[in-house]
Amino acid sequence: MFMKTFEEKWTAWLDGKLSGKELEEFEASLPDKAAAEAEKGEAKKLGALLKEQLATHVLTNEEFFSHQLRERIAREETASVRGRDVNVRTWWTIPRLFWAGATSLAIFILCAFMVMREKRPSEQSQYLTQVLNARVDPAVSPGATISIFETKEEKVTVLWTEGLQSLPAEYAGK
Repeated sequence: MFMKTFEEKWTAWLDGKLSGKELEEFEASLPDKAAAEAEKGEAKKLGALLKEQLATHVLTNEEFFSHQLRERIAREETASVRGRDVNVRTWWTIPRLFWAGATSLAIFILCAFMVMREKRPSEQSQYLTQVLNARVDPAVSPGATISIFETKEEKVTVLWTEGLQSLPAEYAGK
């Protein structure tokens, strides 16, 4: 069996749960038994007063229903105040969002039209014309050939040179 502390024995003595040899030993260990008996009487009076004052009040059916309604209303009011403030307005109202979106779309279409409008390409690039008009010097590049492949759909011209050692110096700067 384990040993009880003084506080545990004191509480058991106040509650009247000590008996026999244990009661005799505890009462013998008290320095002033009369003061302890007086304190025990005060503790019993305090316990009775607390039981009387802190007893739960039994609610009638009407009081219970009314209490539930008041609690629910209070919770809903608290939630609505925390959730949103009715008087706060934002700058982004629905009409402003509509006009901002429409304006952005118009600016985008205008920019896309300006960038994407087709330019009429000239028939041939000035560089291609100069290369075609140049003659390959047989002494510098014997056996050199120039072939041109054009596609009108993709607007691409490919200049294929074979055996060409170098272009003349007048074409290097262009």
